[in-house]
Amino acid sequence: MSDIAIRVEGLSKRYFIGEGGPRYLTLRDIITEGLTWPLRMARRFAGNGADDRPTGPAAKAGSAGDHIWALKDVTFDVRQGERVGIIGVNGAGKSTLLKVLSRITTPTAGRALVRGRVSSLLEVGTGFHPELTGRENVYLNGTLLGMSRAEIHRRFDEIVDFAGVEKFMDLPVKRYSSGMQLRLAFSVAAHLEPEIVMIDEVLAVGDARFQKKCLGKMEEIGKSGRTLLYVSHNLASISNLCHRAIILDAGKVVSDGPAGNVVEEYIELVSDPTRFHGGYAVWTDPETAPGDDVVRLHSVRVLQEGSVGPSDGVDISKEIAIEITYWNFKKGARLYTCLHLCDQSGTPILASGTAKSVPLVDDPWDGTGFSRRQYRTICRIPPNLLNDKHYTFRVILGEKPQLEHVYTEFEFGFQVHDSGLMRQEYYGEWYGCIRPRLGWATEEIGPGAETAAPMGVTAKARGSRP
Repeated sequence: MSDIAIRVEGLSKRYFIGEGGPRYLTLRDIITEGLTWPLRMARRFAGNGADDRPTGPAAKAGSAGDHIWALKDVTFDVRQGERVGIIGVNGAGKSTLLKVLSRITTPTAGRALVRGRVSSLLEVGTGFHPELTGRENVYLNGTLLGMSRAEIHRRFDEIVDFAGVEKFMDLPVKRYSSGMQLRLAFSVAAHLEPEIVMIDEVLAVGDARFQKKCLGKMEEIGKSGRTLLYVSHNLASISNLCHRAIILDAGKVVSDGPAGNVVEEYIELVSDPTRFHGGYAVWTDPETAPGDDVVRLHSVRVLQEGSVGPSDGVDISKEIAIEITYWNFKKGARLYTCLHLCDQSGTPILASGTAKSVPLVDDPWDGTGFSRRQYRTICRIPPNLLNDKHYTFRVILGEKPQLEHVYTEFEFGFQVHDSGLMRQEYYGEWYGCIRPRLGWATEEIGPGAETAAPMGVTAKARGSRP
């Protein structure tokens, strides 16, 4: 176990629901319990073993119906220097796991062994006193995390500079915004120099610039050989920052492996397979289809060479067509169609739409209140543009960009495959979200090439004398 930083074995945590759970005793309760214990035992023996413990709802505590398992038989190891992402839907047990590992709460069963100095940031402003100033809270929070006063004093300027709140250090923290509290709390935790860092989804509070700064700091922590446990719903940051990822679902580990593979598996896990199966989705009833009284979506198809793309994916070397059909309910409507394309982790790749709104026929009604006519818009993605990976997209229909009548909250998806047979070059997934086929050329330029000026640059421009 010399290289194991965290070992979790059969870890379980149970929470009781309502009033059926165990009661937290005060000091008076404990004293009263001790003084009345001989009397209760005497009554029990006098009654031939009958127990005078309460009956009714209080006696049912611990039954299967009034508790939940936030964690159930969780087992995994984390090696020193590993960066592990924990992902899962809300309520999956991610935060509970970090609280157990941080010794904030005790497990119901199992054990967790943590070797090394731990720094955890699980909630905004954890360990901060609202009446104290930012300066005082740096010393207080650093002490709670295990830093000596001399260590805090030595790193104080660095902590404040990273947080970017130097102007407000002598103000009470209660006057800070949640983002300012986060910046200061993260800065203290990041400069602790622990062996193990645990971070929950608190970075979502910060602005984009600070999030980027924090991700850079966490990458620096990982490269320094320290262990990182990172909980986030930002799948892109999990893929880029972590070597490995773990999926928790209903308190159980359902997947554990390389971060990229696990993120793809998680996307498949949370997607609704009934929405978009085999590259085709259709709504037959205009009253229940996505949209409003102006336009409603009828179908979305991913096509290749005129047919619906196979369920196992489309070919990277061929054109991909996304076909959208819809009903129009507004006389004289002029509609535009737009797509938002993202990669497998939800990172936006591009947005594209019709250049101009499309005028529909003036009177599409047949007297029934619904149009008998449908309209089709096709977006064509050129071949050799996308990478070998899974992509998702949303469909938007509206009269203008600020007035959207259809915006699919759910995502459609398709898989792009590259066998290498048509491209005659490297194949499979490559670095980046897209992989366009660019023009390259190599030619011999003869001897003395090492002194040749770059294209379009004269000798005089390079600084040589005439």
